[in-house]
Amino acid sequence: MSSFLVSIITPVYNSKEYLEASINSVVAQTFKNWELLIVDDGSNDGSSKLLISIANNDKRIKLIKHNENLGAGIARNNAIKKANGKYIAFLDSDDLWHSEKLQIQINLMEKNKWLFSHTSYGYISSKGKKIKSTFQVSENPVNYYDLLKKTEISCLTAVFNQEAIGKYYMSAHRRKQDYALWLSILNDGIKSYPINIELAYYRQRPGSLTNNKMSLIIAHVKFLMETQSLNFIWVLYYTLRWMVNGFFKYYIR
Repeated sequence: MSSFLVSIITPVYNSKEYLEASINSVVAQTFKNWELLIVDDGSNDGSSKLLISIANNDKRIKLIKHNENLGAGIARNNAIKKANGKYIAFLDSDDLWHSEKLQIQINLMEKNKWLFSHTSYGYISSKGKKIKSTFQVSENPVNYYDLLKKTEISCLTAVFNQEAIGKYYMSAHRRKQDYALWLSILNDGIKSYPINIELAYYRQRPGSLTNNKMSLIIAHVKFLMETQSLNFIWVLYYTLRWMVNGFFKYYIR
């Protein structure tokens, strides 16, 4: 067993249908020294009862309860505050990990002294079947300006060394709160190192992507204006690059 701990952060809001599969993908990890901090963010679909049952069978699983829905960003932040691990990783309640995800990623981070990393990932349907092709990360380390142009770092693959760089937190935005966290880390001069191995699986559920593209663009501009120290011209420039890369990511691949 590794001498250091990995803290895994999972927010839950009405995800009963997918919870067991997601948590089982953590329990099945070949890397065993982890704690799973699950934040029940005001669920009312029976997720709470299921979580208590699951946590009772594994002392590494720790529950945090919100009496109302505060949003994924606040939920994750409350877990980050309590995280004891050298590394912090993230897994949403409907996504899955490959069984060797932590073993491969943490070993590479330790060997190369990387402070931040992310991996390639696949897509699965609401029924858990593989769909689309793998989203492959770039060959080079990602810096702040790279990420403004392309949202390559996905929450289900990101890992950072909180022992070395300290705790970083997400914004309170209902959307893109994880993007704000990655930008904060990178803006401090830290790079995220890509691992081009499919080690996670993003579940694409009906309604998970809005058809109102204009509202997405406006929201992205507003988000950058609220969270980044960029003037409006630069916000428009990076939004345009983000739009082009997003088009290739979702429609061309």
